[in-house]
Amino acid sequence: MAHDDYAEIRQLAAKVAREVYGPLAEEMDRNRTPVSREQRMQLGELGFLGIAHPEEYGGSGAPLGQALAVVEEFGKVCRPAAFQIFEANTGPAQVIHHLGSEEQKQRWLPAIISGEKTMAVGISEPDAGSAATDMRTTGKLTDGIVVVNGTKRWISNGGEADQYVVYCRLSDAPGAKGIGAVLVEKGTPGFSFGASERLMGFRGIPSSDLYFDNVEVPEENVVVPAGGFSKLFGVFSIERMGNTTMSLAIGQAALDKTLKYVEEREQFGKPLIEFQSIQVMVADMVLLVEAARLLRDEAAASADAAGMPDPLKVSLAKCTANEMAKRVTDLAMQIHGGNGYTEEYGLERLHRDAHGWAIAGGTPTMQRIRIVSEMLGRKFDQRR
Repeated sequence: MAHDDYAEIRQLAAKVAREVYGPLAEEMDRNRTPVSREQRMQLGELGFLGIAHPEEYGGSGAPLGQALAVVEEFGKVCRPAAFQIFEANTGPAQVIHHLGSEEQKQRWLPAIISGEKTMAVGISEPDAGSAATDMRTTGKLTDGIVVVNGTKRWISNGGEADQYVVYCRLSDAPGAKGIGAVLVEKGTPGFSFGASERLMGFRGIPSSDLYFDNVEVPEENVVVPAGGFSKLFGVFSIERMGNTTMSLAIGQAALDKTLKYVEEREQFGKPLIEFQSIQVMVADMVLLVEAARLLRDEAAASADAAGMPDPLKVSLAKCTANEMAKRVTDLAMQIHGGNGYTEEYGLERLHRDAHGWAIAGGTPTMQRIRIVSEMLGRKFDQRR
């Protein structure tokens, strides 16, 4: 997938990101301010929230690669704004798009695409992070009502989002077999939120616990019945493409800032770039960013007719991009010296966010296990 396939929308996204969010990004980080409803509606009007959704619900029906190009341009400038585009195009709304009924798609997707509502996903729990199938949240179905009980943790946009696709045990079958997903609306009696987490990065992207105390949801909100965990996880590979792209954006932004800096900044009477040690560090940054970009592009290009990318290619791309972003932002800070350690240059913010995107959506360690599993066509039981 050539970089210029999406040149036009990439340029528009870069312009909006730079002009609208450039001046706000540092402040959103400092005050942990999320994107406002008005700002989100504006992103919807520009068509950025429906790129990878079908036209009949208000989307553009474009390939995933186009949505990722927009996520990247925003991600370079302002991660909270990029997160809105990421969540709408690669997040839980894709579960509705791929696995929901026609009635559910008509009921929920248009409001996501317009920016009127946001949708978050609830998978992790206090005792079930990487071991997602250890989840204990239950949804008991009786007389057309699902009663949800349990706790979810590390929920990005928790407390802020209007709707939650909650992974839970919809039957008594053990392990993955009993797991499905149900949509719960904010404001439903018994559904409450913990305090907003104070994370190292991801500021401006709220995160909190979700508490379900006999929360009653109509049966027609069951998106995936019990036994659908593997299907849910298949769609989750689209979300991991979004994670990968956020990491790529962070690495690219750090590289761009560094390339500019090393030609302007002088030490010992000459520009930094004249020093061989700096040239080696900059070359390493370029190598890492380009390798991650190619793997991400290959994963995006692997999408089948239904828009599902190859899970092995996704794991390769995510693991590489996550680790690249941490390393490249670290190198950028070193090259900038004392300036890199100030908030003014924005590098420490990139570095803090790099760590968050590596943890989200499956850590690099879990991606490595998936890589071996996919390569050999074998499943490994981590419990034994």
